[in-house]
Amino acid sequence: MKLIIDDTCYAYNEIFSQFGEITAMAGRDINAKSVKDSDVLIVRSRTKVDQALLEGSCIKFVGSTVAGLDHVDQQYLKDNNIRFFSAQGCNSMAVAEFVISTIINLANKHNFNYREKTLGIIGVGNVGSRLAAKAKLLGVKTLLNDPIRQDNENLPNFVDLDTALSADMVTFHTPLTFDGEYPSFKLLNQANFHHISDKTILFNAARGGVIDEEIWEKTQTLENIIDCWENEPNINQNLQKTAYLASPHIAGHSVDAKFMGSFMVYEDLCSFTDQKQRNSIKNLINPGVLVLNSDNLLDSINEIYNFKQDTVAIKNIENFEIYRRNYPIRYEWPHFDSRITLPIVSI
Repeated sequence: MKLIIDDTCYAYNEIFSQFGEITAMAGRDINAKSVKDSDVLIVRSRTKVDQALLEGSCIKFVGSTVAGLDHVDQQYLKDNNIRFFSAQGCNSMAVAEFVISTIINLANKHNFNYREKTLGIIGVGNVGSRLAAKAKLLGVKTLLNDPIRQDNENLPNFVDLDTALSADMVTFHTPLTFDGEYPSFKLLNQANFHHISDKTILFNAARGGVIDEEIWEKTQTLENIIDCWENEPNINQNLQKTAYLASPHIAGHSVDAKFMGSFMVYEDLCSFTDQKQRNSIKNLINPGVLVLNSDNLLDSINEIYNFKQDTVAIKNIENFEIYRRNYPIRYEWPHFDSRITLPIVSI
């Protein structure tokens, strides 16, 4: 069996070598010629998986080791009997940590009590639900908006979009969709941007295109935190220059998330090929006990990882893709032995 794998997939050789011959290459360089004679394609977000890539190839399995879906034409895969698996939820805790860490740092910068603020969470799936749980541990009131879940589950504590947008802090965690009853493309747009004020802290850690950037760059907010951009890596430099954090789509790039993305695809490929899983794969992340020296929450989370370094790294936007491909090691909070209680949730 021949496998084409994005070379930024975590531990791809250790995890997938049992299936056959691996060719690893940059996701942006994977093309129709490179996949033509391969059986398995494993990607992250930088490869557009569609008819143009796969037509005439031998691909029978496509695995995506990231949570996003907008780079994959699922209908084409279904119509051509190509198995598809996406690692939904693999990076949810990492993104939730990114948001919580930023809130705590901004509370220090602007001298406010985050327990007295509201957090509007738009999209309450894998990421949004974990973020809500962490916010609850911190005593932050959440305004949850997810009309798809609301329709299906009739959840009593959810609010409409306008209410969520009126929160002190607003963060997006939706997929990027263009059709259906609730498309998320430019969900924050000309019709509702008036809910965002000069006192709003506004996050996009979902997908580029969920917020209309042309309007955003002209709107005064208290702070902007932008991890996901339209037209990556050719990002909006006006927004970049004014953002508190302007990072290169790395909120979910913890070691744990990248491992889990690969491992979830591995599990499904084992099932597809009827191969037994190797127990050793589960132990690839083992940093031992990591000890924190700080005695307060702010310093502890910054000791774990300071996201400001990601903003500095891409001041020159030519470094956007280079930095993503060579992202620093970042472990999630449960690995750390802390002197204070970190907001860790197990869901």
